[in-house]
Amino acid sequence: MPSPALTTPVDEFIADLVNDRSPHTVRAYRSDLADLVDCLAGRGIDRWDAVQVADLRAWLGRTHRAGAASSTLQRRTASVRVLYRWLVREQLVSEDVAARLATPKVTRALPAHLSTTDLDTIMRAAIDHAADPGGGPLAQRDVAMLEVLYGAGIRVSELCGLNLGDINRDRGSITVLGKGDKQRTVPLGTPAITAVDAWLVVRSQVIAPTGGPVEAALFVGARGRRINQRVVREVVHRAVAAVPEAPDVGPHGLRHAMATHLLEGGADLRAVQEMLGHASLATTQIYTHVTSARLKAAFQQAHPRA
Repeated sequence: MPSPALTTPVDEFIADLVNDRSPHTVRAYRSDLADLVDCLAGRGIDRWDAVQVADLRAWLGRTHRAGAASSTLQRRTASVRVLYRWLVREQLVSEDVAARLATPKVTRALPAHLSTTDLDTIMRAAIDHAADPGGGPLAQRDVAMLEVLYGAGIRVSELCGLNLGDINRDRGSITVLGKGDKQRTVPLGTPAITAVDAWLVVRSQVIAPTGGPVEAALFVGARGRRINQRVVREVVHRAVAAVPEAPDVGPHGLRHAMATHLLEGGADLRAVQEMLGHASLATTQIYTHVTSARLKAAFQQAHPRA
């Protein structure tokens, strides 16, 4: 059983962290540090000023042997570093032993990739279902969501946050509120705008009567409220299942596909960065790895002296 001298500072640290970090980060750090406390207690350590860098390395080593991804190791290293900076600031320890931890190198796997043929098949199947008399207005909504996710390459959270006034038909664009409440304008093609217009014709059939203000969300669920991310993911997985050979991707897979297809078509990397809303060009560069991998595969398959 971990001693209060280990657990109490962590609880206080997490309470402070709530004001500075996202709920997702707070949950991850809380889980990481609870595991660290258990590990330290198992090694007979009952207070933070008795911890050595070897103890922290042993904890990370245990995480690695358990098969954790390199990104998990990197996050756990970050969580204990942030904790120790707080412990030093609160004068609960005299030395920041976590500062001596090396940062694990993250291996970035190439994302699953939908081809343009896959996308055409997925869209055709969704459009056919919407045209079916049994499809109903939600089937038309699903077509519009698929077209916007792929056409604009936006995140699922950004799609759910769209309002009716965010589509600019005259300019062929959409205004998106991204990470850090940063607003950006993304081009939107004719198929996506056409699909949105078709959805808006039947949207009133789904909006639930309420005593409050009219729902401003562009996309709503079956009960007429703003759609949530879980429903969007279900829609995408169901649509992708229409192509048995295609990788089972979610909304982010459509974003991956849009970026990859733009680069394969000769788009400028910085333009793609702007459209995706990436703060760093390094994040966008993974898509150049995808296209390079495809080129290499084509070379190996087709070149007579490969």
